[in-house]
Amino acid sequence: MVYGGRSVGRLLVIVGREEPARYAYLRHVFASETVEVIVDRRREERRRREAATAFDKRRAERRIRSITQDLHSLGWALVRR
Repeated sequence: MVYGGRSVGRLLVIVGREEPARYAYLRHVFASETVEVIVDRRREERRRREAATAFDKRRAERRIRSITQDLHSLGWALVRR
């Protein structure tokens, strides 16, 4: 997406499941086409570390950074898409 000659990336705001009021507020505040607000859908770690190293062909974590700490401390996290 390009605005005024500058490229703008899409942003994703992820809100903790236990924060429904914050989700509604952030959806209202960030109501635009460049920001999407969603609720965290993760329940638990999908793979156990022991099983992942034995059977997984990937050698490294695919996520650039973990948002878990932000969700616990702030109730939300912001990432680029």
